[in-house]
Amino acid sequence: MAIHVLAVHGDSVGTERAAGGSLAGAYSVGVLCWLLSAGVYIAAKWVSTEMPPWALCFWRVLIAFAILLPIVQRHFSEMLALVRGRGMELLFIGGMGLAICQGMIFIGLEHADATTAGIIIALIPIITMILARVMLSEPMGSWQVAGSILAFLGILLIIVKGSPDALLRLDFNPGELWIVAGAFCFSLYTVLLRRAKFDLNRLALLVLLLGAAALTALPFYLYELTADERTTLNTSGLIALAYVAIPGGALMYYLFNRSIEALGAARAGVLLYIQTIFIAVLAYLILGEKLQTYHLEGAALIIAGLLLIILLKPKEKTAAA
Repeated sequence: MAIHVLAVHGDSVGTERAAGGSLAGAYSVGVLCWLLSAGVYIAAKWVSTEMPPWALCFWRVLIAFAILLPIVQRHFSEMLALVRGRGMELLFIGGMGLAICQGMIFIGLEHADATTAGIIIALIPIITMILARVMLSEPMGSWQVAGSILAFLGILLIIVKGSPDALLRLDFNPGELWIVAGAFCFSLYTVLLRRAKFDLNRLALLVLLLGAAALTALPFYLYELTADERTTLNTSGLIALAYVAIPGGALMYYLFNRSIEALGAARAGVLLYIQTIFIAVLAYLILGEKLQTYHLEGAALIIAGLLLIILLKPKEKTAAA
């Protein structure tokens, strides 16, 4: 899912190629990327009663890996050198962000609706900022703290469905808690990837991380084969898998890399937030989900928090020449 592409680029800044070309075309590529990503949530929710989560996760990353691998063949020697030198690090980071995170979100979608998942996922940049402050000592001002608190309250409001009594009774939807855990895992993956600073072509690195994710998801998938009754792929399961692996997987990853090259990492990353809108619209049209009052109230708090963080971000000190 698209949330798993953003962190692959860490702090790398893409070349501003769009200035001399079609800026509208570059943004269109980015928007299409997040639209395809939103469809992953819809597909996963659609087959959640028929297809186990780790099967969907494993085949998604494996098929995307197989499709993208030939595209980066000119980087094979560099990729092999990185695997030999830092293989366990790649396995841990790729497994965390592209397997464990996805598996948790797919588990969560068995119990939570896609609309709620989309709103919770919008919390990822805030969790990432907090972890980056703790682990990387990145700057975080008072407005960022205030924004984080607002966003947290927004998520809490959604989880308790606007009812304080649910909080007192600890009456939570387990699916939403799984999705929050998945968001945390992806944020941790983002920070670890920034710290690792792998010296490799962006798309080639993504392919290696997808391979690591497939290896990580494999034991969970094998366990499912023996423990879960939903092991037979029917027509709807195959359709969903085909979508999340190809348009919502390999193509989406490729398009995001193209948008990074055209717009730069910062601009392309900001487009992440429209994914929440796409998920809500598609969930209404395809799954029949409806926005509840607590969705709107929670989303308003999250947006307010994000605005505080984005608009009042502390300026980094200029390094001495």
